[in-house]
Amino acid sequence: MIQQNQRSHKVLPKRIILVRHGESQGNRDGAAYTTTPDHQIPLTQQGVGQARRAGAEIRSVVSDGGGSRSWKVYFYVSPYERTRSTLREIWRSFPRERVIGVREECRVREQDFGNFQEEQRMKAIKETREKFGRFFYRFPEGESAADVYDRVSNFLESLWRDIDMNRLQCDPLDDLNLIIVSHGLASRVFLMKWFKWTVEQFEYLNNFGNAEFRVMQLGLGGEYSLAIHHSDEELQEWGLSPEMIANQKWRVNSTMGDWNENCPWYLDEFFDKLADSDDNVEGDCDCDGKELQRLPKQGA
Repeated sequence: MIQQNQRSHKVLPKRIILVRHGESQGNRDGAAYTTTPDHQIPLTQQGVGQARRAGAEIRSVVSDGGGSRSWKVYFYVSPYERTRSTLREIWRSFPRERVIGVREECRVREQDFGNFQEEQRMKAIKETREKFGRFFYRFPEGESAADVYDRVSNFLESLWRDIDMNRLQCDPLDDLNLIIVSHGLASRVFLMKWFKWTVEQFEYLNNFGNAEFRVMQLGLGGEYSLAIHHSDEELQEWGLSPEMIANQKWRVNSTMGDWNENCPWYLDEFFDKLADSDDNVEGDCDCDGKELQRLPKQGA
């Protein structure tokens, strides 16, 4: 009975916003990784300013430009110094009454590149990654993007449980906005998992700029879309194909569960051409190319 009551008050977030950290010392000078552990790399002064401006921009988004009075935010943040510092600057734009809570989330941390990176060696390794493929290439003593995908997928399961059980304790009358302060690759992998993008599609995605963010907004039918807040030009610039952009637009008004029926282009990613009906299907064949006789239905 208690569980049913909790579920009846479930509040779907109006937006899920992914934010990359501001410029770090490692972004400015790769030599920083040779003396400082990755998780301790700080923001530059420029990065601090970028994060502060991002906070003001995000505040404008979640408040609908100041037109909405019933909104709240909940933060998830990577445990790295540069993401926590980014969050502190973003937080300056939000009064305490608007913040439901914050949680450090280790599963959205940066891709592990190994301990104390040697600059020239890392340059050669990254060149090899470009040839091998960014998703499956695993850094020596570190992770591949596929490894990050696994832990981000696990985080998504926890995120949905938080929402489903109303663990975020949001008033149903308020617009809930989840803000995830993370890293470039982890955020791209998050989007890949959420929107069911393929590995090939992932390879064409461009990284977030420092303190840039992506807004996934809830559409009329219960699906989240990047196309509500972002323009076609932005989506194209980020590496989305025309088919991926069309899917984002479809999500604006689609009903949850309509994926297979209304997204035939997704099947085209795996099959050259599917017949429209049974009448157009060529006969089933065995391994020697001979047509197989169809078995009668049970009870026939």
